[in-house]
Amino acid sequence: MATFELYRRSTIGMCLTETLDEMVQSGALNPNLAIQVLVQFDKGHLHTYRFCDNVWTFILQDALFKNEECQENIGRVKIVACDSKLLTQ
Repeated sequence: MATFELYRRSTIGMCLTETLDEMVQSGALNPNLAIQVLVQFDKGHLHTYRFCDNVWTFILQDALFKNEECQENIGRVKIVACDSKLLTQ
């Protein structure tokens, strides 16, 4: 099994793929951009992740953030995410 298959079959990989598919189907995202997101996901190095009380916490190491104008290497990034539907209750 290739490395990318291992990551894409993880819970976060499957959720990312599902979300990208939904966005492509609704017209919110170009299919080529969705593929680029998955390629970048395959290159990532996730240090730690947790799922507790419907909240995801991810800690990335040596993350590369970039846009059209510049790119920035960040040593450590913490991302906290939850389902937006839970915030309206």
